[in-house]
Amino acid sequence: MQIRPMTLADVPEAERISDEGFFELDSRTRRLDGPEPQRRSDPHREVWMRRTRHFVETDPGGCWVAEDETGLVGMATSYRRETLWCLATYAVLPGRQGQGIGKPLMAAAMSHGRGCTRAMLSASSDTRAVRVYHQAGFQLHPQMYLTGTLDRSAIPTVDKVREGTASDFELMDSLDRAARGAGHGPDHELMLSTWRLLVSDTSTGSGYAYLNERGSLALLAASNRRTATRLLWAALADGPDEATISHVTGANQWVLDVGFAARLALHQEGYLALRGMKPPSPYVHNGALL
Repeated sequence: MQIRPMTLADVPEAERISDEGFFELDSRTRRLDGPEPQRRSDPHREVWMRRTRHFVETDPGGCWVAEDETGLVGMATSYRRETLWCLATYAVLPGRQGQGIGKPLMAAAMSHGRGCTRAMLSASSDTRAVRVYHQAGFQLHPQMYLTGTLDRSAIPTVDKVREGTASDFELMDSLDRAARGAGHGPDHELMLSTWRLLVSDTSTGSGYAYLNERGSLALLAASNRRTATRLLWAALADGPDEATISHVTGANQWVLDVGFAARLALHQEGYLALRGMKPPSPYVHNGALL
């Protein structure tokens, strides 16, 4: 087996490994009352590959694959933003797990973070993966998510929220630095080209929220909880009736206030793994772009 840098030509096969790995995990950990696990749709697959090509181009030293005589069997993408290292995706092909592939793959990705004072990643509930993260010095913070049919009668009147543009990137990076210690930098250009951006910038506070290709909240950062709450309500108001708010940590109880008021149900899934930092707040992280 060989651990080597990922190339742009590897991205479609890396997507297949990731999709199969997470589908197998979802099937294994599915709750009896939970939805049936699903493979990625074609639009979601294209978004995944576009994001991964972005990481290969911005951070070639953080993107790796494991390969043997059968082809690719594992992949990991990571990136540095200022003094923050983030793991975007990490997967080993089902049937090849537990064969010594994951640790050297993770070590290669983590080497890209040398010199970074902070690190973060959004982990699934895979016991093998979270064990690796814990052994690497990460603290594990349980993630929650809210889902259900949105009660639109509960949505308050939302004002002071506008469509965002690239001219907001400097403001957004300053909010990122306050929340997580580093700006998103070139990731904002990627997100704006893929998702819808909402911004609130007033004398009492500032913040932004991205809505993903499904219309659900993808990422939110704000200078205070009042602004964050306003943006979350705006995202729900413009989103689908079957709403989901993912990646909520215990440091962001204000999200639960909004979610419960909207009559959404609370669940727990996975962990936000952090090293050298506390859970960002008020902040709702993204699974890959964090």
